[in-house]
Amino acid sequence: MGRKRIPYLVIATVLSLVPWFILGLNSTLRDSRGHLMVFLTVQNLGSAMADVVVDAMIAEAVRYDRASFAGDLQSISWSAMALGGICGSLLGGYALSNLQIGAIFLLFSVLPSIQLLSCCFVEENSVTSKVLPEDSIVRDSHMNGSTLDEDSPLTKNSQNSTRRRKKGKKNGKSRAVNTSKSKILEKGDSLALQLFRSLKEAIYDLGRAFRQPMILRSMSWFFLAHITVPNLSTVIFYYQTEVLKLEASFLGTARVVGWSGLMVGTFIYNRHLKYMTLRRILMCAHIGLTFLNLLEMAVVSRTNIAFGVSDKIMVLFGSALADGINQFKFMPFLILSGQLCPPGIEGTLFALFMSINNLGTTVGSFVGAGLASVLNIDSGSFDNLFLGIMIQTLCNFIPIAFLFLIPKEATGLST
Repeated sequence: MGRKRIPYLVIATVLSLVPWFILGLNSTLRDSRGHLMVFLTVQNLGSAMADVVVDAMIAEAVRYDRASFAGDLQSISWSAMALGGICGSLLGGYALSNLQIGAIFLLFSVLPSIQLLSCCFVEENSVTSKVLPEDSIVRDSHMNGSTLDEDSPLTKNSQNSTRRRKKGKKNGKSRAVNTSKSKILEKGDSLALQLFRSLKEAIYDLGRAFRQPMILRSMSWFFLAHITVPNLSTVIFYYQTEVLKLEASFLGTARVVGWSGLMVGTFIYNRHLKYMTLRRILMCAHIGLTFLNLLEMAVVSRTNIAFGVSDKIMVLFGSALADGINQFKFMPFLILSGQLCPPGIEGTLFALFMSINNLGTTVGSFVGAGLASVLNIDSGSFDNLFLGIMIQTLCNFIPIAFLFLIPKEATGLST
């Protein structure tokens, strides 16, 4: 119907809403492992799709607004998500202790319903009014001034585009006519052919984005940072519940503190760190993660009890620190990729980045599971957990050795 982002957001919201509603009403499907897996997979698909659409809309807003506003816009987005995470964690902890599982699933369907209603109030341009890539790149170059290198691919493309525009308006008009004719022809094509052309254009544009070293090398570093550090979060969760005897409601409170740490990390980055180089930010982030591992080692060795610090305080502080530090890692690259991404594939690029990031997290979890297996760490057997966390601590220094993949002069504002 000529809409650009909203139809995808509506589809994603429906995919997130329907599984919760069905599982809340039908106890038979809820008790079946196969059905439960299918419904939860569909729900996660909808959530991921909605996340990608929103990221694309933010990337477009970053592109069409002034560059200095990019950090503020990302900060507003992440702060809103953190606030929602705080409310959701508080509500989840209460629901887990006071409601039946069917009522919890029905409660989960309320927020997607509100999200579906909010789609009616989002304004966007139609597909036919889409800005041409050349015009958008030229506009970005004028807005950013000297923010891009003269030798960078974007600057060269904008300079060449400006020269072509100065040669005459006649060629520009003819291109516009040809473009409109091609769009009319495409409307008469079959759905399969339209999908093929759309996929072909997306792959071409994505390849054009990947030719920018800033994006390719940064994505490579984030993937390596995940797979070289074993993820022992699942083992630590079982240790907290089985050995430390922390209740589920308290772990929900810990997530509230974690979301608060994410919000504080967003504020600190936007106010004090956005002009710092990416290499320095990422190096400091991994040093901070090393300090976090030392806190976990203190809990496992019971050193905190010797100093009169309770386990709950250690868990709460560690949760806030972890989310805040991880925010320092993501924000600069998200802002930078939003500015350098070619027009029209913002959603594709962000989806690819998050997919690579999630793949790295999954591989890191397998590496952590392998480490736990080698050290005979299992539910009810945590004798070697201290050694496992020590190995994880040492592995945190491996990504620092690969920081050469991050362009030396790159910052969160591409200055």
